[in-house]
Amino acid sequence: MKTAVLLILACVPSFNIVSAQEKVKNNTSHPTTKELYFGEEPPGLIPKLFDPAIVSPEGLFEGGKLTPDGKEYYFTRKNGKYKERTSFVIRYENGSWGNESETKLRWSKFSKGGDTLYAGNKYRIRTYTGWSEYKSLGTPFSDKLIMGISFSDNGTSYFDEIEFDESGKPDTVGAISYSGLINGKYEPRQKLGKEINTGTWLAHPYISPDESYLIWDVRREDGHGGSDIYISFRTKDGSWVPAINMGPQINTPLSESGARVTDDGKYLFFTRGQWEIKEDGSRNWVGKSYWVDAKVIKNLRPKR
Repeated sequence: MKTAVLLILACVPSFNIVSAQEKVKNNTSHPTTKELYFGEEPPGLIPKLFDPAIVSPEGLFEGGKLTPDGKEYYFTRKNGKYKERTSFVIRYENGSWGNESETKLRWSKFSKGGDTLYAGNKYRIRTYTGWSEYKSLGTPFSDKLIMGISFSDNGTSYFDEIEFDESGKPDTVGAISYSGLINGKYEPRQKLGKEINTGTWLAHPYISPDESYLIWDVRREDGHGGSDIYISFRTKDGSWVPAINMGPQINTPLSESGARVTDDGKYLFFTRGQWEIKEDGSRNWVGKSYWVDAKVIKNLRPKR
């Protein structure tokens, strides 16, 4: 991942990066482990609703993501007075979380150092005055609609690919692909095998930092209802074991999606929700954030 970030940063004026790093460095206030999750009692092996009052005073919080340094939390609210999905950021300063403010950043993924923010096939760079405008990741990402992208520590990217039919509507199948970073350049994308790419609406991959396992959501005949969260583990020879449904504690008749493991490796977060049909016939997504102890991953790993 470090190589990937350096490659992107090479196109950015150095004074912006230095200034941004100095700004972060001067803020020496760090949240405690409990404060990272807004004082919520950590879950065990059964998922719990994650709905902290500080970010969800009206119960309209959908989900969010901490920056790697734990000092900023980007999140969204929807429904109720928020007719459209609205994004916010809240910052930890002077020993406590402050007031949230609206932001244009949404469903973001951060580089390991936190200086780069990814959204689909685009990225932003943190500068002294904030985040840069979106820039294209380029080949092999620029010609596809990407909802989710994830990077391992060595820079290999795993991402979903959404195709379109002749009418311009998204294909329901999709696929999970990957691209390795070799000598500072991304290789042509390669689709993973049927162990991963089976079912419909394959999306939102999460690759572990060491590439030992991959998590994604998909609709499959052996699922529990809507989209379910699956996991596959990598063997010593580099192959992937057949997809494993993460079980009835995580997957329900509702739709589960967008799973990811926190940067500290302790918790698995995901979204659980459903599409509601409005009076005018249109659809509206209503989803909530859940978290569970990341030991559920270890418990699913095949015994050697």
